[in-house]
Amino acid sequence: MTGGEGLAVRKIIHIDMDAYYASVEQRNNPSLRGKPVIVGGDPQSRGVVAACSYEARKYGIHSAMPSSRAYRLCPHAVFVRGNFDEYVAVSEHINEIFHEYTDLVEPMSIDEAYLDVTENKINSPLATCIAREIRSKIFERTCLTASAGVSYNKFLAKVASDYRKPDGLTVIRPDDAGEFVDRLPIGKFHGIGKVTERRMMQLGIKTGADLKKISVENLVQLFGSAGEYYYDIAHGMDDRPVEPYYVRKSIGKEVTLEHDIDDVPAMEAVLKSVAGRVVRLLEESEIKGRTITLKVKYADFVSVTRSITLEETCDNYEIILMHARNLLGRTEAGRKKVRLLGISLSNLDIEEDEPVERQLALPFS
Repeated sequence: MTGGEGLAVRKIIHIDMDAYYASVEQRNNPSLRGKPVIVGGDPQSRGVVAACSYEARKYGIHSAMPSSRAYRLCPHAVFVRGNFDEYVAVSEHINEIFHEYTDLVEPMSIDEAYLDVTENKINSPLATCIAREIRSKIFERTCLTASAGVSYNKFLAKVASDYRKPDGLTVIRPDDAGEFVDRLPIGKFHGIGKVTERRMMQLGIKTGADLKKISVENLVQLFGSAGEYYYDIAHGMDDRPVEPYYVRKSIGKEVTLEHDIDDVPAMEAVLKSVAGRVVRLLEESEIKGRTITLKVKYADFVSVTRSITLEETCDNYEIILMHARNLLGRTEAGRKKVRLLGISLSNLDIEEDEPVERQLALPFS
């Protein structure tokens, strides 16, 4: 790929595993193949869907949906608790494949990553061939399929990987980017969520072509600082580098309750347990934080957060619990029933240039 003035442009690949958790389960248990598989909590409990197979998605099931609703949509689905250790192990094998081609690998989650192959270890000038090889090796070594997007920036590579899922490969070249983005439905833009999509549709912004007609000034007026990002991606621009290290921004734990509660002492008992788990994480990581945040999700699924920033970093159980209790008093907990409580610390004392492993959590109850 070359730029309009003859300057070499970046070659970015986005790899996204297809229905990753569910695919690992189907691989490990052949009797699940071809069946709607849901990885997550028990439908008879307060669990949620962590992932589901493509067979289950046909019924409208998606991640973060309550398991009970997923069961109503597809009563014959197979619910699997999941094995996170297995998912991590397989992900590590896939990551090893990425590093056979480049060290500029930016994991976005356990099942997707960006690769910058502008310069690569096999000295191949063709990013498309590298993407094809990577997908082939992933299948040979793990029996799992992956979709890939290839382009000159992260935004377009991400959109491309989602274009022909599952098991697809899409390339967006510089000369084709404008037309591709113009045709793209606004809901397919990475970085535009459901709420923003609805607002844009109300404003008559249905495609990339519609978005491109609006000035950056008007987009900022309508959507705040995100307006600049929307303007850039509408014009196929994204200069974010592929960053091989992830700097952790917060450490926290949360728990979904078995039953909605409005008993404040019972909530405080839950906070004791959560605070203890957070402190153990802080101690294991040898990290402290200045900002304590309490998360509360009410029975109506509305979530709120309350935070306090301390003068000094902290990993002390008593201090964290004291502030979490005080923050609870600044919510409607007790007046409204609660289904989830969480505590996290941010403003961590991590050096910005220090590589920190990304730690992921499954949204199980």
